[in-house]
Amino acid sequence: MTAESATLRSDADDPWRGSNPLDPAFRDDPYPSLRRLREVDPVNLTPIGFWRLTRYADVMRLLYDVPAGTRTTDGVLPGVDESLSGQRQFMLQQDPPAHTRLRRLVSRAFTPRAIAAMRPSIQRIVDQCLDRVAPRGEMDVIAVPVTDRDRFTLWTAQATFGLAAGVLPPEMLAQAAAAGMALAAYFQELIAARRTRLGDDLLSALIRAEEEGDRLSPSELISQAIGLLIAGFETTIGLIGNGVRALVEHPEELAKLRARPELIASAVEECLRYDGPIILTARVLHADAEFGGKTIPRDAKVWGMLAAANRDPAVFRAPDTFDIERQPNEHLAFGGGAHFCLGAHLARLEGQIAIGSLVERFGDLALLSPAVEWGPSLFRVPGRLPLRFRAR
Repeated sequence: MTAESATLRSDADDPWRGSNPLDPAFRDDPYPSLRRLREVDPVNLTPIGFWRLTRYADVMRLLYDVPAGTRTTDGVLPGVDESLSGQRQFMLQQDPPAHTRLRRLVSRAFTPRAIAAMRPSIQRIVDQCLDRVAPRGEMDVIAVPVTDRDRFTLWTAQATFGLAAGVLPPEMLAQAAAAGMALAAYFQELIAARRTRLGDDLLSALIRAEEEGDRLSPSELISQAIGLLIAGFETTIGLIGNGVRALVEHPEELAKLRARPELIASAVEECLRYDGPIILTARVLHADAEFGGKTIPRDAKVWGMLAAANRDPAVFRAPDTFDIERQPNEHLAFGGGAHFCLGAHLARLEGQIAIGSLVERFGDLALLSPAVEWGPSLFRVPGRLPLRFRAR
């Protein structure tokens, strides 16, 4: 059997063409199957009725040019029975004008000045974590303890499955709902405590958020807090974990960063492009649109495959090469358009401080296991990343 005939037979046996986001093999390494999908069928319809776009140019059009949102044209959030779950108020689940209003209020907590003010606190936390593990010579990059981590790490991981309601089996959706309720109770207590003594933290900034007499209602505040925790906590774990692993697996690039620490910003961008935590972003078309000679109808659900776009050879030279000096590097790891990641600057800062401090402080970094143990999350986030090192 030739390689070509084997490929055709494989496609016939697997309507997902090796790119089922729930397949453990796909999570381990999605890039070969996404590359083949981009080459042979870049605009395709999945077995569950979602369309997929795998070329950079097509994903950019979806995010920036064609009429699209997160809800259908009659306001329905696909795959979610809101009469049972209550109105979904997180801004990522809204279209204008609700999205515009919520993002405007929440963005007051994410100004460049507000993010810059977090640098000393982030550096202090990272230093304290590294201080704890330095005498051991080993650490789990993912499981470094922080306040309340044990209470909400599993909740945030399981709650991510609520973002894929149209794809998942009932038992996973039940886990997501239970995690959401636990997070809501957690934040109700935390918000009540913060109201008595506001600080410089992100939650206090959300409580203060007000513009032209408008402010977040109590339920909106809880929804934004939960949504931002899920979107920011899980994905930053993925950025740091996948980024450290990529550097350790590419010792020449690791040595380059150690010799030239000023490359940390460029290195984090390459970590995001090369192996970011978000494989895809979903949109609903608000008008018929043509991609690759195929017409996708209004109200169709479309996945922009960010992981495929970020390795498109039409845009990135040697896309499967990890190069921390890559320029330009216009990756799509933070999505784009109206829903471009609000916390992108914070994620970059956290990644730069965490990865940069680890590389600067510890030498002879080595993975204790070549296999990745993935966390219980919809995102591509390691559950553990054991690392051996030498304190410098």
